[in-house]
Order: sequence, then C-alpha cells, then structure tokens
Amino acid sequence: MFIETVSTPNPNTLKFIPGCDVLPGSTKEYKNPTEAEESPLAAKIFSIDGVSGVFFSDDFITVTKTAFEWPQLKPIILGEIMDHFLSNKPLIVGNSNDKLEEFFDDKDSDTVDKIKDLIQTRVRPAVAHDGGDITFQGFKAGTVYLNLQGACAGCPSSTMTLKNGIENLLKHYIPEVIEVEAV
Repeated sequence: MFIETVSTPNPNTLKFIPGCDVLPGSTKEYKNPTEAEESPLAAKIFSIDGVSGVFFSDDFITVTKTAFEWPQLKPIILGEIMDHFLSNKPLIVGNSNDKLEEFFDDKDSDTVDKIKDLIQTRVRPAVAHDGGDITFQGFKAGTVYLNLQGACAGCPSSTMTLKNGIENLLKHYIPEVIEVEAV
C-alpha cells in the first residue's frame, strides 16, 4: 500500500492520501483522544505523542501536530494508517451523529440554498485540496457562519481565505451576504 503525503497551507497539518476510500460521502474531525475513541484509527493516531487533531474525508486523512517535527511523526503515522487499512477494520465503530445544528430564519431559505450550493460546488473542492473542509453552519443578519475542519482549523491563512476568498465569492453572487465568519 502506498500512502501519499502532501503538505498543506497549515504547517502543523499534513495530508495523508491512502489511495482508497476513507470516509465516503462524509467528514469527521477529532480534536482530542476522547472524541477519537469511536474510531480505532483516530485513537491510534492520537496515541502518538505530539498529535492534536485527526480529520477524515472522502479519500484523505489530515493530522495536526503540536509538538515534534514531521520527519519524526510522519513514519509513525504512516505505519498506523497502513496497518489500519490492511486490517480491514471499520474506520468508525458504532453510530456517530454529532452534526452541528444549522441556524437561519425560514424567510432566508432561498438565500441559504444559494450559499450552500456555492460552498458545495466552488469552496469545498478547493479546501479539500488543501486537506480540510468547510461546511455551512448558519446565516443571520447578512452574516454567513462556516465551520472549518481539518487543515483549515487553526491555519494561519484561514482568515485570509475566509475574508478574501469565500466572503468575496459569496458577496459577488449573493447580495444579501454582508460578511463571513468562522464558528
């Protein structure tokens, strides 16, 4: 099994591409070992000293570190990912449904549909390329609230991406959008 590694705009996050499905049609982020208990792979990765986050997407995994350097951590993480996928164990054990509740006024449902469509078709593919994900969280008084995950969470350039990229895109196509904020 060959696992490709790709750097991300966040220097503390590395993207691992195992060449197979990871979490088809969904994403899942773990920010601590307790959250990771539902996933044998995430729990193993969190057992590595210096790891502070694990994010699963359709076909990649991102790992965030707080300590050590990538040359020290990368071989250990690669080993855990390879062992997991060769074992054919499930990625997540049990039912996990911790999706955050969306919020917006019913009168804004058409605007929200347009926002979600632009995020889905234009923003998410670009962000996934960089090892993260962005999902719609809410819309209130002209402000779009987005949830940043994976490499995007804590990335030094995430504010610039939100304000100069996503906010400008949404404001251009949807006049009701005044600003974009991360939650």
